[in-house]
Amino acid sequence: MLIELHLLQSFPVSNLNRDDLGQPKTALFGGHTRARISSQSLKRAVRNLLPQHGLDLSETGVRTKRLRDAAGALLKSAGRDEEQAKDIVQAGLESLGFGVDARGLTEYLLFVGHPAAKALAEYCDLNCDQLAKVVAAKKAAATKSAAKKAVADDEKKPRVVKSGKTKPDKTAIEAARRILDATRAADVALFGRMIADNKDFSVDAASQVAHALSTHAVTTEFDYYTAVDDFRPGDEPGADMIGTVDFNTACYYRYANLDLGQLTKNLASDADLVTRSAQAWLHAFIHAVPGGKQNSTAARTMPHTLLGVVRDNGAWNLANAYLQPVSGSADLMAASTERLIQHFQQLSTFYGTDSVRRTVFSAIDGHLPGVPENETALNVDDFVTRLVTATTS
Repeated sequence: MLIELHLLQSFPVSNLNRDDLGQPKTALFGGHTRARISSQSLKRAVRNLLPQHGLDLSETGVRTKRLRDAAGALLKSAGRDEEQAKDIVQAGLESLGFGVDARGLTEYLLFVGHPAAKALAEYCDLNCDQLAKVVAAKKAAATKSAAKKAVADDEKKPRVVKSGKTKPDKTAIEAARRILDATRAADVALFGRMIADNKDFSVDAASQVAHALSTHAVTTEFDYYTAVDDFRPGDEPGADMIGTVDFNTACYYRYANLDLGQLTKNLASDADLVTRSAQAWLHAFIHAVPGGKQNSTAARTMPHTLLGVVRDNGAWNLANAYLQPVSGSADLMAASTERLIQHFQQLSTFYGTDSVRRTVFSAIDGHLPGVPENETALNVDDFVTRLVTATTS
């Protein structure tokens, strides 16, 4: 069973998600340049909001390269020397199959539950003597390697550098499984993770998120600004800083879906956590706004039009409603809303709705032409409640 969420949201002057040149991201769609917000940016904004919508912080995950330092701090608080604790945890991570660089950072970001650092610290504490021997051997090898390097430099011989990562045994794999357990981390269950070293620890995402696209064509604009030094003498003309900031204004179509079957699997069939995660996902996606350039634009708007669908199978992204960009309308949002409704009804007529359990529309101004009253929610709480209820009926 899937929940689909379709949103129309208009932003004033903003640069919510910029590219490597600092410009708002765009995409060519239907032969016209559109404003774009990446799915990664939207998911980040959603993750940050989950604890505000019914989930405890302990029921969310952490994305980090600094698991060594987090676990090392726990060992230090238990009475171990700080440097020794870090060395032991680093050896522990390497014994579990994770490469760690000289700064103590893992090779890639690990998306784990909040208890991961504690579980890693317990593993390292339990195997402290063995790991301490590994640390001592590693330091001895490093000393020996430094001596060889000096000789090699003198003789101009190439030096071979070996990785500290080792292949874990069965016991270590089980320990890694406990440390990486994410069956209580809702955002890991929602958005998935990939563990390159062991795909058995990867999690298939329960939620798919599309890049948001503007319903109309856009042109990136530039804000020319100047700044004056407050201590500048009054008789000196001109500015002390001059520059430009890129921005656009756009009405976005946003789409995401949630596979409740996959979510249930990821959360070890905890019915209560699944329901609360689905509710939090809906509320968080509706309220999510990327943080790019917000201090200078304050583009904190809310979605205007909402469409939610609960279906047994299949999925419909309605972006093709805007393949031909909306233009020439005095009310861009009204025209975009009408396009959304019309396209959904066309798909429903052509492909049928046998798999659809519930359809719920809502709009701030109530402008939903052609939508039956029994499919209209009065507010966001009513909207979410109707969708969640449909998944259990």
